[in-house]
Amino acid sequence: MGLPQIDSPISAADYLAWEEEQPEKSEYVCGEIFPMDEFSRRHVMVCGNVASTLHLALEETGWRVYASQMKLRVLEDEAYFYPDVLVTCDPADHRADQFMSAPTVVVEVLSPSTAAFDRGDKFALYRQIPSLKEFVLIDPEKRRIECYRRGEQARWELEDIAPDGPLRLQSLDAEVPWERIFRNAD
Repeated sequence: MGLPQIDSPISAADYLAWEEEQPEKSEYVCGEIFPMDEFSRRHVMVCGNVASTLHLALEETGWRVYASQMKLRVLEDEAYFYPDVLVTCDPADHRADQFMSAPTVVVEVLSPSTAAFDRGDKFALYRQIPSLKEFVLIDPEKRRIECYRRGEQARWELEDIAPDGPLRLQSLDAEVPWERIFRNAD
């Protein structure tokens, strides 16, 4: 995540209106606007692989998969992000044009410039979304996958996905083979 783009603080309503007029996407956190970084080829490939595999696995269900172009609202206007992949079955999300607010799964593909933020402050904000059951971090450089699941008493549990095992998304009853995630991402 880059440095703030315009004078801060700015209200969420002003951010939403401002961003509609911008050629590039940006994210909003607690009154500050941050421009989106450029994505590497690996990053784009991994996002596409995950989204397309989930789309096929879930096409006969009520789940819908969105890849990186759909904004996610967190905590009633506290933050707006563009997750790399999000999955929702919420009817209001299915009708939303500007932003989603009730994902069940969020996937972030790490890049060197955003990894610390994605693991730290962004994950802390995502954990506040009541509907979120699984949060996945994928490192295309290290070929590492981490799946965090909301367990009992809202505790988050980590599962490191082994290179020979699939990414099992229990909340969706779906899986994505490890080799499929990293296909053509070398």
